[in-house]
Amino acid sequence: MSFMFNQDNYVEAQVLDLITREREKALSRREWKHRLAGYGYSIRETDAGDMLETLPHRVEICMLPADISA
Repeated sequence: MSFMFNQDNYVEAQVLDLITREREKALSRREWKHRLAGYGYSIRETDAGDMLETLPHRVEICMLPADISA
């Protein structure tokens, strides 16, 4: 299965800002993932860390910093 990758740093920064704000609002990791799905994003857990992807096509946006995904 091949994945597409995001190449736009501006988009990545804007999305990370949204992801961070939603994490601050959510009471749990599960709620956070549910909130992100409403925006069309998902988090895929990998051995290297959490990867932010778009739904439903799984276009990888970026690796999430550890302090956000904790």
